[in-house]
Amino acid sequence: MPIAVESAPAPRTDPAAIPECVRRVRHGFESGKTRPIAWRLGQLERLRALLVENGDALVETLREDLGKPVLEAWAADIVGVAAEIKGFRKKLRRWMRPERVATPLEQRPARARIVREPLGVVLIIAPWNYPLQLLFTPMVAAIGAGNGAVLKPSEVTAHTSALLAKLVPEYLDPDCIALVEGGVAETTALLAERFDHIFYTGNGSVGRIVMEAAARHLTPVTLELGGKSPCIVDRDVDVAVAARRIAWGKFLNAGQTCIAPDYVLVHREREAELVETLKQTLDAWYGEAPRENPDFGRIVNDRHHQRLAALLKDGEVVVGGECDASDRYVAPTLLRNVRFDSALMREEIFGPILPILTVRDVDEAIDVVNRGPKPLALYVFSRDPGVEDAVVSRTSSGGVCVNATLWHLANPNLPFGGVGASGMGAYHGRHGFETFSHRKPVVRRSTRFDPRFAYPPYSRFKVWLLKRML
Repeated sequence: MPIAVESAPAPRTDPAAIPECVRRVRHGFESGKTRPIAWRLGQLERLRALLVENGDALVETLREDLGKPVLEAWAADIVGVAAEIKGFRKKLRRWMRPERVATPLEQRPARARIVREPLGVVLIIAPWNYPLQLLFTPMVAAIGAGNGAVLKPSEVTAHTSALLAKLVPEYLDPDCIALVEGGVAETTALLAERFDHIFYTGNGSVGRIVMEAAARHLTPVTLELGGKSPCIVDRDVDVAVAARRIAWGKFLNAGQTCIAPDYVLVHREREAELVETLKQTLDAWYGEAPRENPDFGRIVNDRHHQRLAALLKDGEVVVGGECDASDRYVAPTLLRNVRFDSALMREEIFGPILPILTVRDVDEAIDVVNRGPKPLALYVFSRDPGVEDAVVSRTSSGGVCVNATLWHLANPNLPFGGVGASGMGAYHGRHGFETFSHRKPVVRRSTRFDPRFAYPPYSRFKVWLLKRML
């Protein structure tokens, strides 16, 4: 049977109640409640309990909203957040310690240190494609850094938003953490309030609106955007491995992943082999009728389904191409003979359509990548270290995987974020803790010794001595 995806009314919070909601969280933060490590660790453990005790219900809402396969929902949206919590609980005490730094000889006797302090009240606006992971992972960092938080899940994944609106106040401290549901009106009302940091994940158009609103209060922002993440396949490559890893990165969550390979630039001598191997891989994974396969998801709403269906005309369908608006199904699709100037190559696809274009060599592939905006991710498959070095050193992207896709996202020791049009700022692990912290410099001087050199009157000898320091 086809996977059922169900529509739900758009959730909303009364915009008139939003200012009071933000004031409540700010009052909770200013009371000092969020600063002790006991509160931070306690809230992280409560978040873990929310996920463990309601995992099946959350997975069901992800199925209702996105047709998301059970394993994908557990792995990406629940286990991934739990892993982030585990890392914070293990290392938070160490991260919070003041950091001693050296004091120049001429400034002694004194001691200098850096103290991490929370920024205040942060706003986290999450997208619909991974509605738990991309809401809770930055929230873990915000709580770990000792902030109050206002959460805004996507209204597009309405079932998930409704369940989170019920669970968050049950499990987490309502004085310091709040959740607001809704769409444009509610988000606009939120952005009118003053926050100490705004963390937004989504598209560049809304990112500009968020940044403009933040500028009114001089609020710092982290923007996790997207773009067309390229995948370069060299002539010297293990095609079987490359095909499996490209297909996995592309068709996970029905292609609705911000760092999914958006298009492939393959050496023209390996195109036929790569296309055939990708075709065999998809057949082995999803069978002759992917629509009936529970391991393949659905497009989130009718608008995105129509957009993707229109893009299919921009190339020659090699595999897939079938669409069914009744359950928002788009088959895993491979396209050849795609023009570089087509609509398919001008916008982020964000769906299960993979254009495959040929290039003469890696130099041409690098030129293609550099003609466009800087992508959030870049993938290169090659057995030649020289090719790897050329791609890494001559392109700019949020992150790079060599002979893999998506894996840089999963390493908590790596910063995850964009550059240029694909975003600004980064998070995950310690990098998230630093994003939501102010690194406050503190200097302590002894009063036992107070040299008069720095004080007036400023003699010529003092000027001469100062110049000797150059």
